[in-house]
Amino acid sequence: MDGVSKIREEELTPLVEEFYARVRADPALGPIFNDAIDDWPEHLGKLTAFWSSVMLTSGRYKGQPVPAHLKHKARITPVLFERWLALWVQTTNDRMTPEAAAALQAKARRIAESLQLAMFFQLEERSAASVANAERKDAIERPGQTHG
Repeated sequence: MDGVSKIREEELTPLVEEFYARVRADPALGPIFNDAIDDWPEHLGKLTAFWSSVMLTSGRYKGQPVPAHLKHKARITPVLFERWLALWVQTTNDRMTPEAAAALQAKARRIAESLQLAMFFQLEERSAASVANAERKDAIERPGQTHG
């Protein structure tokens, strides 16, 4: 049996509530989340709907996680994603069966990777910078020549 089949809808609310209690108490993550969230009960409901949608395909979540996280890009670093994942692993291990915890952890890793790609990987900027650097290097090595 796969781990997703071990997850019950009624387990998600206490899981999300405990996890975000740990996040809010965390010295690195807490200040960011506490500054960003005005209504924790409403947000926890949205996060529970998110996990229900991604794990149980309930369709309950109607938000857009990438724009929500991009608003806080100045305060979020890849290292903080690792801290978030570590707390998620700890909480899911504490609250769920091993199979369910493993499924939730694998999904969280994929979500964190996707969010980090959306937030920190700028293909167009890197490509433009690479082209500009190559042109600059070429101009230094071959002064007076033009490219045609």
